[in-house]
Amino acid sequence: MFDAKRICLIFFLQPIALGAWLPHIPGVQTALGLSNSELAVALVGAPLGTLVTLLFAGRLANRFGAHRIVQVFYPVFLIAMLLPFLAVSQLQLMAALACVGSSLSILELGLNVLADEHEKQTGDKIMSKAHGFWSFGLLSGTLIGSMVAGLGFEPLFAGLAIALFVQLTVLPVTRKLPIKNAVVAEPGQHHTFRLPHPLLIGICVFTFGTTLVEGAIADWAAVFLRDTFSANPGVAGLGVAVFSLCLATTRLFGDQLRQVVASGRLGQFLALVGLLGVAGIWFSPGTFSALMGLGVLGIGAALAFPLGVTAAAAVPGRSAASNVAVLSFIALLGFLVGPLSIGALADAYGIRTGLMVLVPMLGLSLVLAPLLTVAQNIQSKQSNARVGADLEGQERV
Repeated sequence: MFDAKRICLIFFLQPIALGAWLPHIPGVQTALGLSNSELAVALVGAPLGTLVTLLFAGRLANRFGAHRIVQVFYPVFLIAMLLPFLAVSQLQLMAALACVGSSLSILELGLNVLADEHEKQTGDKIMSKAHGFWSFGLLSGTLIGSMVAGLGFEPLFAGLAIALFVQLTVLPVTRKLPIKNAVVAEPGQHHTFRLPHPLLIGICVFTFGTTLVEGAIADWAAVFLRDTFSANPGVAGLGVAVFSLCLATTRLFGDQLRQVVASGRLGQFLALVGLLGVAGIWFSPGTFSALMGLGVLGIGAALAFPLGVTAAAAVPGRSAASNVAVLSFIALLGFLVGPLSIGALADAYGIRTGLMVLVPMLGLSLVLAPLLTVAQNIQSKQSNARVGADLEGQERV
């Protein structure tokens, strides 16, 4: 149980720097003189870096183990988060965000594998709770970033202070995490290609629909509030904060919900809640109602990724880490599609219309959510088989 607390703590600390960057996106857009579509192209740097890295991240995690991945890439990610503040052109901003996406993808893969290993070894369900702490970390960083933006402080210096604080806090924690032996590949399998299991692909596409929502709100909520309701930088930053607060709070109860409701039904219900939130954004007459819509959308988007990670880890494949890497790769395509599509629509029809891209994405998650129950049943059979093997071994002794 103490290890679970450590895992939740490092989940919480990781996104603080990322959250602190988000409220500064409108300011960086203005400083660089970028249109919405030009900003969208620059923001694509993060998902591009993520997607390229995830092509080999699973093998990296298998070779070195999640514990070592987390130790090494925590400081790498924190350094990368300073780079966007140094950009002086669209191309430099895109390159800086590519570095962020690359380091972030490996670090988060390590964190997810750590949480999955803990669940399998102890039976203590913490995946949703850990992601809830992650969301609270993002919220904390967003509030810090909003304060920095509202008061006109230098964001680079604030980012440096956050990086130092987080690294000094997380270092003693990661040193005490349990170490699990890395997965050793069978001879001749290092370079073989194997198509993902069809069930895994379906789960990945389910998650894709909702990760696009998270990426869209992270990138565009502040711009939406600024352009639609003339919100100042401090208020505009609250859009991401409200979304993250509702998302994080919902995730804290996700593990309990998984025990009483089938994962597929839970995923379908939350997709419907997300669609209700999008409707609230579309019909909002002012800032307050728009913030309420963003909050409802946060509830709807809360559990898709943690549910997807647990389901992917249970699907037959080379390893849990490899399956989670595939999930992350396909799901995070949403962070690539979202900025481009929303930015183009925003320039042509306005940012409110641009955000309506979220409707078909949530509909996709609604249709594919029952696949989560299929994976849940596979996991239950695997757990029963392990228990049976343990009992048989005890009887022999």
